[in-house]
Amino acid sequence: MYVKHLTDCAQIRAGDNSLLREIINPRGEKINIHYSLAWVKVAPHKKTLRHTLTATEVYYIVRGTGRMHINNEKKNVRENDTIYIPQNAVQYIENTGETDLEFLCIVDPAWQPAVEHVFIDKANEE
Repeated sequence: MYVKHLTDCAQIRAGDNSLLREIINPRGEKINIHYSLAWVKVAPHKKTLRHTLTATEVYYIVRGTGRMHINNEKKNVRENDTIYIPQNAVQYIENTGETDLEFLCIVDPAWQPAVEHVFIDKANEE
């Protein structure tokens, strides 16, 4: 049986500038899965940097409200919403609320540095 508590996962500043705890990733653990799972937090009135992944992603909003941007689309999201992000989509999420925006992120195939590209440009400073 494999069980891991969220607080046993190191919190880091991710490439997209969110706070992240990688819960499970087959790269570093002896488990037979092809995806990774992370917990992510974005502070009130902040947003992640625009980025793409060569993998698909699914976000599940655990707490808070936000606005999801995927390519040229944007949609308000809230607790219990699930968001599918296709591979290579330009994406970011902004916290539109007064409390932390928290969500789970599944990446398939599993996240690794080579699958992510973060854009550093004026659009990130809006």
